[in-house]
Amino acid sequence: MFHLQDITKIYRRRQREVVAFKAPSLDIGLGEYVAVVGPSGSGKTTLLSMLGGMLSPDSGKVFFEGESLYDLPIAERTRRRRERIGFVFQTFNLVPYLTALENVQVPLFLHGVSKAEQRDRAVALLEQVGLGNRIEHKPSELSTGQQQRVALARTLANNPRLILADEPTGNLDPDSREAVLSLFDNFVREGRTIVMVTHDPAAAARASRRLCLNDGTLVVCEESPVAKAA
Repeated sequence: MFHLQDITKIYRRRQREVVAFKAPSLDIGLGEYVAVVGPSGSGKTTLLSMLGGMLSPDSGKVFFEGESLYDLPIAERTRRRRERIGFVFQTFNLVPYLTALENVQVPLFLHGVSKAEQRDRAVALLEQVGLGNRIEHKPSELSTGQQQRVALARTLANNPRLILADEPTGNLDPDSREAVLSLFDNFVREGRTIVMVTHDPAAAARASRRLCLNDGTLVVCEESPVAKAA
């Protein structure tokens, strides 16, 4: 799904250059579950942004499904991001005055789906994440874990093949974290690819592969305990 070739990303601050990310080569295959770990400021979010088509490298190529992502016109890159990539954030980014149902309908509306189909698909997705009885609740009427599950349902609205998750369990209690990670396990079984940035060792252990970042340098971590047990 992804091939990164001789990638560097440099930020310039006060006439100084800071290498935010560098990797001579990285491949992420279709259906993989990859956790990216490392201390704050190590380049994890930079990597996620480059994979998502939102931040071009200063050198090198990011190939997504065989095509050089940043050689595509901006409009085409935006279309592919909208149709093929789902994003999960620590802060959920739900619209506070919309119900759970309406929040999930937003990407479907933007994609030109009919109103009846929007509702049917949004209801099905909310039922999939265990919130079929909360469809008319607004975010303020939901627990933190329930809000994250609404965000996950919204992520799945356009049936993305790839999910990029930035600290998806960072604000969750243990029970909610387990519920979200179980959903991620299901997504991988469905054939989706997940790349997840996390500080959470329990979340990272669920992935089949872990990548470590330190001062912007990417190295392959030891095999995940889950993979060893498989």
